[in-house]
Amino acid sequence: MTTASDPAVLREGTVAPARHRRSGRLLAAGAVAFGAALATYVVYAKTHPTVDWMDAVDLRVYRDGGLIVRHIRPAYNPHRASPLYDWRGPALLQFTYPPFAGMAFTVLTLTSFWTLWKISVGVNIAALLTTIWLTFGGLGYRRGPARLGATLLLAAPLFWTEPVQRTLYLGQIEIVLMTLIIWDLCQPDRRWWKGAGVGLAAGIKLVPLIFIPYLLLTRRFRQAAVATGTFAATVLLGFAVLPGDSREWWLDGLFINGSRDGFIGWEGNQSLRAIITRFTGSVAGAEPAWLVVAALTTVVGLACAAVLDRAGHQMVALLTCALTGLLISPVSWDHHWVWIVPGTAAAAGYAVRARRPVARWAAAGLAIGIAGVFGAWPGSLWGEPHDLGGFSKGLIWAPPNTDPETYLRLGDRRWYVEYHWHGLQLIAGNLYVLAGIGLFVLLVAFAVDAVRTAGPRLVRATPVPSRSGP
Repeated sequence: MTTASDPAVLREGTVAPARHRRSGRLLAAGAVAFGAALATYVVYAKTHPTVDWMDAVDLRVYRDGGLIVRHIRPAYNPHRASPLYDWRGPALLQFTYPPFAGMAFTVLTLTSFWTLWKISVGVNIAALLTTIWLTFGGLGYRRGPARLGATLLLAAPLFWTEPVQRTLYLGQIEIVLMTLIIWDLCQPDRRWWKGAGVGLAAGIKLVPLIFIPYLLLTRRFRQAAVATGTFAATVLLGFAVLPGDSREWWLDGLFINGSRDGFIGWEGNQSLRAIITRFTGSVAGAEPAWLVVAALTTVVGLACAAVLDRAGHQMVALLTCALTGLLISPVSWDHHWVWIVPGTAAAAGYAVRARRPVARWAAAGLAIGIAGVFGAWPGSLWGEPHDLGGFSKGLIWAPPNTDPETYLRLGDRRWYVEYHWHGLQLIAGNLYVLAGIGLFVLLVAFAVDAVRTAGPRLVRATPVPSRSGP
């Protein structure tokens, strides 16, 4: 039995207040940093033309799709519920999502567009914070002021990354879908509805389907079944409400028609298919090589994700799967790379938890490097202040690029500027996908090390124990 005068008790009594003070200082620092980031954004918005920081053409496409589903019933084809895939919007953009997405986007028609884009900015900022918070939770950090402070502190620089700013600029939903997926997959396996978020996200944009084989390989068979069933339900609901559009999208193969997305080789597309297209100099000529590379990347990426999950690195495994999806997708626009947000958070979390100085500095350097590569820069840096928005540009926009409308009018042409980049243009213009390949190699090495360390005893590990915070 010990008393209050025992040294052990005295040491124990000083731990909680010291930890509380550190948590309070971290929370205060995070609040100040993120408040400054938001204030900078607001000041910029108030002092510059709207086109410098907001041109929500993608949000308009979503909303117009919802309006078509709600209101248009064409007489010329009674078998179609709406001409969803005949419509062309601003900059000749088309609706490139499953019919269920058009149905879901009807909620965007309940208010005016100008109110909607303000809501969009607020929702995306909230989703950004939620993503970082969930990532720290997936790494095993307990709820509390320290975790909140770390979330705010990390959100400050990540708010000014190009994928995040591009999402705000276009009115995209990538951050929201990412948050939905992470929230879903970070739930305990005992939750009967785990996987539904993945299926719902895939019903709106198809790329999240990559998480279904991931769930199978990590032996979460019930969760994979829930995700598959939820996705199938979105397809069936589409056929019930929009039979003509669903037939055109699913049965006539419109969902694999990449030309609807525009020029595959355009600078804004940062996928393996895009970089192969740019090096090949032809959209059609690059397809065979891309199919082989994409198949190999899928196999290796999912295998590494499964190994990392079994070794106890569940959050890194989830992010490995997401990175695999970004690389193999035919189109991974710059705003799709918002997955660098949880990636940076995971690297920062590992840096704090690392016991060896070398590992700590390596993880911290990785986090800083990701934020730097994907950082946003004033559009005027490239001499085109109104081209893509004030803070909506990153290093990938340094080289010249082809006007996307040109491809929609003329088709593929050998003289497109992306086919003739040289020198540093090849690095800057392909920077996101090159960075993604580099991260992929690191994750493969991490998985190989996990196998080497655990050997034949590698089995699915228990979750990382919770702790007070980063």
